[in-house]
Amino acid sequence: MELLKEIWAFMRVRKKFWLAPIIISLLLLGLLFFFAGQAGVVSPFIYAL
Repeated sequence: MELLKEIWAFMRVRKKFWLAPIIISLLLLGLLFFFAGQAGVVSPFIYAL
């Protein structure tokens, strides 16, 4: 949680709000890859993408 607070403070102070969609999409992509390796049920759907 501390890392998220620091990232938010960085974006707020330096007015870099355009980084938010990039960071969110990278986090979602990382979660997708993580769950692809964990669950065999989700894998065929991810490989189709």
